[in-house]
This record gives sequence, C-alpha cells and structure tokens, in this order.
Amino acid sequence: MAPGYASAPRKLWQTLSSIKTGVILLIITVIVSAAGTVILQRPTTDPDDLQRAYSPQMLHILDLLGLTDVFHAWWFITLLLLVSLSIVAASIERFPNSWRFFARPYKATDESFRKLLPGQQKILIKQEGNAVAAAEQVLRKHGYRPERVVRNETVSLFGERHRSSELAVYIVHASLLLIFAGGIVDGLFGWRGSLMLVPGQQSAEVQMNNHTVRNLPFSVRCDGAGQENYADGTPKKWWSKLVVLADGQEAARKEIVVNDPLVYQGVRFYQSSYGPTDKVKSLELSATASDGKTQPRAITLSADQAVPLDPETSVRLAEFIPDYVVRDGQVYTRSMQVENPAARLVVESRKSATKFDYWIPPIPEVEKNAASPYQFQVKNLQMNFFTGLEVSHEPGQWGVWSGVILMGLGLAMVFYLVHVRLWVTTVRDSHGQLMLWLGGTSNKNRDVFEQKFQKIVEEIRIALKQQPTLSQVEHDEEPSLAGAVR
Repeated sequence: MAPGYASAPRKLWQTLSSIKTGVILLIITVIVSAAGTVILQRPTTDPDDLQRAYSPQMLHILDLLGLTDVFHAWWFITLLLLVSLSIVAASIERFPNSWRFFARPYKATDESFRKLLPGQQKILIKQEGNAVAAAEQVLRKHGYRPERVVRNETVSLFGERHRSSELAVYIVHASLLLIFAGGIVDGLFGWRGSLMLVPGQQSAEVQMNNHTVRNLPFSVRCDGAGQENYADGTPKKWWSKLVVLADGQEAARKEIVVNDPLVYQGVRFYQSSYGPTDKVKSLELSATASDGKTQPRAITLSADQAVPLDPETSVRLAEFIPDYVVRDGQVYTRSMQVENPAARLVVESRKSATKFDYWIPPIPEVEKNAASPYQFQVKNLQMNFFTGLEVSHEPGQWGVWSGVILMGLGLAMVFYLVHVRLWVTTVRDSHGQLMLWLGGTSNKNRDVFEQKFQKIVEEIRIALKQQPTLSQVEHDEEPSLAGAVR
C-alpha cells in the first residue's frame, strides 16, 4: 500500500475530529438556520406575500437555491450530516483520555505532583494521625467524602465533588447529535404544506411547496373559525374547530389556536392564518317594488340562491366582484381584496318571461336597474372567512425535543457543576519538621475555589488547635487506618 494512500484516511479523520472543523461547521449551520428564519419560508408564508416581498427573479433564485425551504434542502441535510460526523469523530478521539480521568482519578500525591500544583498550603503539626483525622472531619463537613489512601506507610486523604461534570461536554455532544438526527429525519421523510378551509368545508388535499398536492389518508372538516380582538381592534387570537374524518367516521375533534395544533397519525394541523375570502356569505338587502305598491321588505341572498320577491318574481346573486374596474364597457376584477365591491343581481319575472341585470352599485355601462320591477338597497354584507392551516409531518421531532432536554441538562452541568479535587497528606520540610500538606484544584471558577480552599485550610487550623495535646493523649491509641485504600 502506498504511503500517500495510507495517510489519506488518517488526514481525513484528523480533519473531521478537529475542534476547528467542528466549530466552523457549527457556525455555518447557525448562519444558514438564521437565514431560514429571515427569508420567508414556504408554506408558512402566503404566496402573494412572497411575490410582494421579492421580485420574480429574486424569488426564482431563492427557490432554485432552496432558501425558501431551507430545512428540507438537500444541502442543509448534507451540512447536518457533516456536523454530526465531526462531533462523533471529535468525541471518539478524545473520549478515552476523558474516561480514564473519570474512571481512575489520581488519588495519591508524590513530590513532583505537589510541586506543580498551584493551589496548596502547609500547616505545622505535631502528630500525623490526629492531623489527618482533623482534616478528614473538615472535608466531610464540606461534602467531599474523603477517602483514606495508604502509600509507603503514609496515610493521605483524597476528596472530590462533581466528577461527573468532566463528562458534561459529551452530554452536550449527544444532545447535538439527537437534534441533528431529528433534523435529518425531518428533512428526508418529513413534509410541510398548507390547507385552506371555509366553515362547513372538508378536504384531504394538502398543497405542497412544489405546487403539488399530497392526499391524506383521512379528511379534515372545519366546523367553525373565528378571530378574537383586543379592545383596540387588533387581533388577539385565531381559532378553528376541526374534525378528522376517517372511513366516514369522526376520528378526532379539537378547537385549535396558534401553537396548539391538532395531531392525528403524526400529522399536525397548526392555525397559521385567518381572513375573508372573495366569496359572499350573505348579502342583506331591502327590496322595494318599482311601482311603489308594496312596502319595502328585507331579503338575504347567498351565491346562486333564488329568493322570491312575489309570486311572479325572484332574485338571485349571480356574481360578486370584490374589487371591480370598468374598461371598454366590461366589468373586470382588479384584485381579490374586498376594496371596491360590486354585485350583479338577476331579477327574473315569470309573468313577462324576462330577466334584468341589476348592479349594486349602479354601473352605467352595463346596468339595467331602471327596468327592474324591484329596486334594491344594501343593508349588510358578510363575506365568507377562511382558516389557513399549516400541515406538517415531522417524524424527527422526538429527536429534536429529546436533544433540547438533554442539552439543557448538559449545559447545566457545564456551567453550574465544578469538579473540585482535594488532597491531604503529611510531609517534612527542609528542616525536618512534620507538616500537613493540603492541595486542591478545580476545572473552572478558580477564583471562587481559592476562597473556598482558604476557608477549608483555616477550619483545619482551628480544628488542630482544639485537639488535645500529646500529654493528654499519651495513653490513647493511634488513629486506626481501617478503611484506608492501599
């Protein structure tokens, strides 16, 4: 095997396991994810809003690059895979040393270790056993659960707190992998679309981002929708009463609001919009006979529904234009917004076998209002309202939410748990005096640790002063070494 070929996999592994590579990939992922929140996304954004926000050329480029559906784009899924591989490689490369440090802590000290440790103190003592016992009592008081270690006939103490914090970074790594795994599953197998319903309508067809239609194995019916406003008239919330119909039977029912979806068979229905359609729900009119022989009467019209005015005459709403304009004697629809509405009524007289087009408001080029046997005045207009639903299937959400919870646990361990280690042993100084040596270290918050370490040292000094003198204990036995670790 050629040396270059043998080194290529190793170089690839070193690149993937590099902290620098992982950080760069994470930064790119964050930037792209931020772009997915800044750039309007399909299908959550109404197509008309997209067309108003971007020029046709820019929208075409954004669609082509997948920036209008970032989290389902192939390149975003590839980026998540690369970040995941980098995290796995970095963890595999560094975990053995971390595990050895975690599983086999350094409990006994030697001279070279004591010289290098930055945090240490010495206390002059007269008797080894009593000094170690006093230090053990103080450490136990502070929650360090000291362990006796015997080495070369010398008894020393080792105590620590929060050793598990050394593995917190791997908990964060695992949480990131869960989140990315959920994102990859959603990108590959998940989908998002939209569904618009008016009260009383049911449908099983979801409009997808790529202008295709996805048929659900069940249908959804809207039994009602509405909007609640604040006192100043601004919208407070939208709501929809949805019913799921499976095999002709009601399978689920729920009134949804924003951020409280209906979930059925892994498909979520979110409330995303609400507003008027270009269809008339009811048109309330006052009808008066042109000859003035009858009193005005109130009638209500809906689309293509004939309402009798007298035994020989009826009227129906034949056409409604939400925003009309007249060009060359023809009435055209300028937009679907109800801004300049017009309605065409057809008044039919069976007696004369004639029909009259009655326009509200009167449009001189096309209306025949004067010839109609009845005149009409608008009292009220109610438009049909639609509820806009965002429909999604996200099979990877379990991974995302599990990762978020695990990351919270890992970050709490990283920021709030400090691994502190303390050692206590007896040594002799250059003059041959017996000293109690105390050393300690922490993996973070060293300034705070220094204060706590000094407090422990002072408490040991006080405990040593309160001990009986040698003359008082000359008949006592030396402290037992029971329980010491050799």
